[in-house]
Amino acid sequence: MFDVVYLCFGAAAWAIVAYKARAWWRDRSNTDLGLACVMTAGVANVFLLSAPSVYRWFDRLLGVANLAMVFLYSSVVVFATGALLLMLRWTGSAVRPRTVLTAVGAVWAVAVTGFAVGRPDSVEHPRDFSTAYADAPGVVTFLVLYLAIFGTGLAGLGVLCQRYATTLRGSWLARGLLVLAAGCWLGLAYCACKVLGFLFSWAGRDLPWLSNGVAPLTASVAALLVLSGFAVPALGPRASAWRRLRRLDPLWREVTARAPEVSVATVRPRWTGWWPFADLEWRANRQMAEIRDVQRGVRRHVEAETLEIARVKGRAAGLGDWQLAAFVEAAALRRGLLNQAAGRVPVPGADSVVVATGVEPAQEHEHLARVAEAYHRPLIDEVLEELGERTAAQRQ
Repeated sequence: MFDVVYLCFGAAAWAIVAYKARAWWRDRSNTDLGLACVMTAGVANVFLLSAPSVYRWFDRLLGVANLAMVFLYSSVVVFATGALLLMLRWTGSAVRPRTVLTAVGAVWAVAVTGFAVGRPDSVEHPRDFSTAYADAPGVVTFLVLYLAIFGTGLAGLGVLCQRYATTLRGSWLARGLLVLAAGCWLGLAYCACKVLGFLFSWAGRDLPWLSNGVAPLTASVAALLVLSGFAVPALGPRASAWRRLRRLDPLWREVTARAPEVSVATVRPRWTGWWPFADLEWRANRQMAEIRDVQRGVRRHVEAETLEIARVKGRAAGLGDWQLAAFVEAAALRRGLLNQAAGRVPVPGADSVVVATGVEPAQEHEHLARVAEAYHRPLIDEVLEELGERTAAQRQ
């Protein structure tokens, strides 16, 4: 079971690493993105080596029992070092990155030396390493220094992530930083569990459930939160764009079919590539722009009465302000397309059929999605029916 869980998490983590590495390759001057890529790779390697079968296979391959633990914890140290370097960059500290790398490298060299000279047997301990060697001074030195480096990196990164998240006010980056901070705090809880396990072991009261049960579980959840924190700023906007695409697509298809001249034919092949999630933000913006072009093109074909009747019926149906604005705009768009197809240019025309311009793009997308949802409402059929009756009466 542990193999399946850790390998699944590891596969997902390495997929995130690949995604971030691709982004960093496109923007190699972005040092923060490069550090995030390296830190994510460290977490992914932890999941991979935490699988007991991989752990044992690795040791058999190299012929040294529990050597996988050194590489596993080295991956954690890579993550912690990346966190320290990010902390230096974000705070504008005068400490040079090379100094941090040298210091961490020296401390970790001492830790690995402690492991090398203090390992008392050749028995594999993929899940109870810290309790099995709680009385071996060299291994304890290795573990304590590992926890010190890891805890320092977590504490610094957690404080910074939480601080910067408050300045970004609800953006996807802010959400990612908050999730990353939560992972750091939970990682500190893992460190505390390990330290308490040592203290109780030295006091003659072993707590294997704490060191070998609670601590690994806490670390696994913390690692998932850290990975999610790195992924949210990239995946969040794309998920939002995909949702907008799904909501706008029916309206976009209908209005551009009636006015194909607004579509950019030379760009359209990008939309139908082999990867359906490519350029989601661009595609959503393109759909919105083309719908807006159609709306502006039919403006002179919309009677002023269309807006009046739609407002009256919308209020009578109990629509709120935002719903009413979308409903009126949808009614005007349907009427404009019908009149345009029939070649009618009514006088007087409507002052405007585009309500939500000049606002934030996310707000305009949301408004236009409401227009798309209202476009085929039976209530709009009633508006068009009443307009038809009035037009027929005026002709008589």
